Order: sequence, then structure tokens, then C-alpha cells
Amino acid sequence: MLSLLLNVLLATNAQATIQMPLADGGKPANQANLQFELKSSPDVFSPKDMLSMPRPGQGLANPDGDLVIVPVSQYSFETKKTNKTIYISPLDSTVGPIEFPLVNGGDAFWLDSRTLAHVVNENIYAVTLDYNATALTSGLSSFVRVPRPPYLVGSFPAGSGATNFKFTGSKKVHTSPEQKDDLQHILVFSANVYPDYDLSAVKEHDEKWEDRGNSALVYDQLFVRHWDQYTTEKKSRLFSVELNWKKDDLGGSWTLGTEYFKVLEDTEHYTPVEPFGGTDDFDVSREHIVYTAKDPLVSEATHTRQNVYVVPLKGGLPPRVLTTGKQGATHSPVFSPNGRFVAWAELAEDGYESDRGVLVLYDLKTNKRWYLTQDWDRSVQSIEFANDEDHSSPTVFVTASEHGYVKVFSFPIPEFVTSEDVNKPKAPKFPKPSAITHSGSVHGVQALHNGKLLFGRSSYSGPNNVYLASGVSKADGHVDFTRVERITRFGVTELKGKDLDRGEQFWFKGAEKGREVQGWVFKPHGYGNSGNVAGDNGQAIKDKKWPAVFLIHGGPQGAWEDGWSTRWNPNVFAQQGYFVIAVNPTGSTGFGQEFTDAITKDWGGKPFEDLLHGWKYALKHYPIFDTRNGGYMTEELYFWDHDFGGLPWSKKARETGAKFSPAEFVDKWSTPQLIVHGGKDYRLAETEGLAAFNALQQRGVPSRLVLFPDENHWVLKPANSYKWHYEVFRWFDQFVGNDAE
Repeated sequence: MLSLLLNVLLATNAQATIQMPLADGGKPANQANLQFELKSSPDVFSPKDMLSMPRPGQGLANPDGDLVIVPVSQYSFETKKTNKTIYISPLDSTVGPIEFPLVNGGDAFWLDSRTLAHVVNENIYAVTLDYNATALTSGLSSFVRVPRPPYLVGSFPAGSGATNFKFTGSKKVHTSPEQKDDLQHILVFSANVYPDYDLSAVKEHDEKWEDRGNSALVYDQLFVRHWDQYTTEKKSRLFSVELNWKKDDLGGSWTLGTEYFKVLEDTEHYTPVEPFGGTDDFDVSREHIVYTAKDPLVSEATHTRQNVYVVPLKGGLPPRVLTTGKQGATHSPVFSPNGRFVAWAELAEDGYESDRGVLVLYDLKTNKRWYLTQDWDRSVQSIEFANDEDHSSPTVFVTASEHGYVKVFSFPIPEFVTSEDVNKPKAPKFPKPSAITHSGSVHGVQALHNGKLLFGRSSYSGPNNVYLASGVSKADGHVDFTRVERITRFGVTELKGKDLDRGEQFWFKGAEKGREVQGWVFKPHGYGNSGNVAGDNGQAIKDKKWPAVFLIHGGPQGAWEDGWSTRWNPNVFAQQGYFVIAVNPTGSTGFGQEFTDAITKDWGGKPFEDLLHGWKYALKHYPIFDTRNGGYMTEELYFWDHDFGGLPWSKKARETGAKFSPAEFVDKWSTPQLIVHGGKDYRLAETEGLAAFNALQQRGVPSRLVLFPDENHWVLKPANSYKWHYEVFRWFDQFVGNDAE
């Protein structure tokens, strides 16, 4: 939304835009360039190269902490299909991972340290592994073998769509199956079910719904639709079921129980929270489930409030609410290793999805609640307890965005917090979290029982890979590590010889006095340190000017961060020959909450000025790009209420909307515009894109509409994404490329 606004407002900056002769009501000239081809060669990282690369997911270590599995998907332009598989890698060796194909995709998780569960087509199979550490020291790659064929553990009811699995047994270190007897072996999962909460009836209800004889959708409350789906009675709920292990002639086997426990029965709690919730919306201990869910007492269309609840593994008791009920959203609830503490990230303001996430700790034994990072001006994203025996002063690892990176921080919980003394200190002082990583974007943090820390990290120059931090050290109570090693090397082969730019930071004076604003530059393919480039005959071309692309992030509360993306990858633009500038203006995240909040009711104010200041700074300090042409990339009701100052019909909101609305400047539109929209984008309906295109066409402004009927706010399908890149660069080639007139 912000990007569309800025695209309009930036049209007033003559130095950086293209002004076209207009004739209202005239027919724009045909802009098609059917001869255009994307740059592609062994040393160029093209959109097709990016989209056909392996896409590693989050690594998951086994309970013993000596093996990790990584799900990987990879699209093939030849077969037009995505292949899904898993790789397994040792954590105590530099030997590369080996591939375990997953037939028909599916999910995988650990049943124990030597058994994988593979869920596909509503069947669970067990894959027994024989890990040979001796093979590693001998330099052999076959360090894991499968001594018996995968066997069926059990099946979920047909049509139930069970997903998001968490298993209590995977919490305990037990290489030998005989060591499993002291645990409840409960599998917790989610499924979209109807109001009867009956997993076995989902298929029948689906068939009745499809055969109801009409297509009407009737609503008495919001949401009518959200993100890319129309709301129906079918919603996400949690279930649990026993997983039992018994000895047999083959050493032992797992079997799935037949009774599914409706742990959220008699509630209106729906979790994982749509549209993006997954296993990070709940956690399991040996006795309980903790989860976050929308507050059922308020409208989810006008409130962001989510409460945190605890319920027994098999349900049977009303959920126990841990939050005050006055907060905004909550995320990433997790248990401590001993199950006594629950931690989560909490946003204070209801109705504001970009408020600062504060680390909250709740003691289930004393019922004390602590706000641990209230004085830390960073927003907690994910949380992981250290897996150690120090219950008096445990450590929590959190991820948070900071200055264009997503880092891991350690936070030592003071002993007065974990004390069973019912009296709180009058003025408790908490330490500030300490950064463990300082580059890239980290996710999927997992603390291992041996004191090591596993995490995934990507960067502008490479996709996600698994890293292992070891050599624990402590200073002032903060945990740090003396060694961080890369375990997997996904993307290394595909990126060989591509020479991707790591991104160069720059800081400049922003719109607000005394405020430094951060940005990134990415140099184009062929760019040398001196700004020269070799021509076809091998001779240097002096003083070459490069076309520039100014990337503006959306959100609007978001940020350009040092991480891999297949949607907005600055290197793809740079590799097509463009000098790329990406600025994190007012409203961006990771630079303090005040900076994020400052965009509220001021979309076209300080954020716009910051972008102009950033452009001018880049022009002054990188005077090798061509400024004659410049390229600009461009439901929930609570979003409007917060960012525009009230309900859409209120006086304040109307004034703010009119002040920054692109519709108020249509009579000044003259810059050629490419409009891309998804037909299933219910956050910003396709009528917005159609209205802009209609106006541009009627004004005679060169314009093109690219509509993806099957995509939402994001263009995600690989073939569609390739078409997106083709159309963007074809448009650029006409107006800001080397061949632009």
C-alpha cells in the first residue's frame, strides 16, 4: 500500500522520474517489447536460476543432538513440478548431508534419536536409522543407513488434513528405545475441522458443502475473507493422540493410537492462528500444551488481541489463560525444559500488528508474570530456552531485527525471577540481551542438550543453511559461543561463479533532526571497484553509467534485511545490470519502536522525505548510475484504524487518507507504471490495481497491468514468479534500461 502511494508521490521528483506527454482520454501507445530477453549466462544469477535453486527449510535436530534433518523443496522448469525431500546431516562432523527422498512430499519429525516419522497422505511411516559415527572418522559418506524398510505407524481419518506436528517424545534424550517408558508419548497436531470438532467427519462435511446446491456465502460477522481465503465454518483446531512403542521381533515399533483428544473442546479457540500460524503458535511439555489464539470476546477483524493459554495434553480441563486480556497480539509461546515456565512475545497495543514484541515469562508454579525486555528497544520474534540444568537462572535465546539484520540474542533470567518467593522486587532491573550473531537473518533456533545452539541463517548472497554454535562461554551472565560452524552448504554449487553482492550499508541524515537512516546498495553485474567494466573486446569502458532501481519495501512497517528472498531479491535486479538502492525509511523495523511508530498517520511525510534523502545521498556518493531515468518498485480493519487514526468514516481518518491518497493526485500522473496484482489478494483487493490502471489508460499514460488470478498479496508459484520478473525487467528495459530512449 505504501509502495503504491510513494510511486505516485515520487512522480513529482523530476530528477528521478520519467515524464510522458499526455492526452486525457487518448489511447496509450503499445508498449509491448516481444523481443526482450532476460540476461542469462554462467556468470549471471538470473530469475530462473533463483527460482530453480533448492529452498531449504528449518533444520530440526534429534533429541541426542548428533543429527539434523532439513526439508528442501526445489522447482523444476522442465517438469513444472516441485520436488520435496529431506536431507540428514551429522552435527559432529563436516561431512555433507545425504538425501532422503520423501515420496509425495509430506512432513517429517523425530520420534526418537534414531527414528524419523514421515507423514504423507494422512499416513504416518516410521523410518529407522542406523547412525555410524565410525564411518565419519573414516571419511565415508554413508554414515546413516536404513536397516529395515519404513513401516506404517498408523493413519489419520481420511480428509482430515492433519499437519503441524509436535511430539512430546522428541523432547527427551534417548538413543535406546528402552529409555522411552518414563514419558507420555503424545503427538499434538492441528487440523481444519467443522464446529462439531470431529476429525472423522471432515471428509463428509466437505462433500456436503460442495454439493449444497448453491454457491452463496452468508455472513453475520467479520471476517468475510482474510488474506486469500473466504471465511467458512471450517477452522484450525488442536488435537492430541497417543504414540506407543512396543518391543517386537525387529527390536520395536511405533503405533498410532485410535482416540483423538479434542483438547480445545467447548472453547472458541482456533489455533494455529490464520493465515500464517504454524508450529510456532503452540508448544508441548511432558504434561501440557501452551498455545496462542485470538481472543473470542472481540472481533478478529478489528482487534489483534491474542491470548496465551495452557491446557493438559489430553484436554479434559478448561484452558488456563496466562495473559491479562488487555494486550495486543502474542507470538511464539514456548515451555522451559522442565515445563515450569512459559515464555512468549507480547505486543502491548491491541489493533497494532507492528508494536514492539516484549519477552514475557510466566511461572506456572507461582503464577507470577514478568515483562523481561520492557526496557530493550528491540522487538522479540522467536524464543528458545537454553537446554541446561540451571533452573535457578536459565538463559533464553531470542531473535530480533536490528539495523538490517535478524540476530540471535541471549538473555539471562535473573534468579529473583525464578525464585518461589511470592514477593516481587519493587524496582526489578533486567539485563539487556546480548547479540550472538551479527550478520545475516537467523531463524529456527534450537538449543541442544549438550549446550550447543542450532540455527538457520541466510543472507543477501545465499539461501538458508544450518549453523551450529559451540564452546559455551559466559560473561556477566550472558551466554556466548566461541565457535560457529556451517553444517550444510545448500546453494553453493548453484551460485558458483555468480559473484553475488553482499550488500553495502550506508547511513544518511533523515527527515527527523538528529536521526540517521540506513540503506543498502547493490552493485550491478559487471561493476568493478573503480566503476569500470570490461567491454566485449576486453577493454575497460571508462565512466560507464548504470541504470538504477530504487526498491521500496512494503508493510509499511518492514525492513530490507540481510536475508535470502525469492520474492524480492536485490541481487536479481543487480545481476540484470541495475544499480540497486534500498532504503529503510521512517516506519521500518529494527531501528527502535519510535522509528517504526513514526509512520503512523504520516505515510507521505517523513517516510517519503527519508526516501528522497536516501536517493540524494546515493547519487552523491555513488555517482556512477544514470539519473536521467529512475525506476521505482512499488481486510484487516484494525490496520486502517491504527495507521490512519480511526475508522474509515471518521473525520481524522478521512483527512489523513485524503492527504496521502494516490487518488487525489491522479490528475498529475504522468510516469509510466507497471501494475501487478493477485486476484486472491484480499488484503489489498484487485479493484485497487484495476482502478489505477483504468485511470492511467484514460490519461494516456504508458501503463501495463499484470494480473495473477491465482495469487494473493504475494506472487509465490515459481512459474508465476518467473513471469513477474520477466514483466518487471521487460518494463524496466523500455524505460530505465540501457536501451531506454
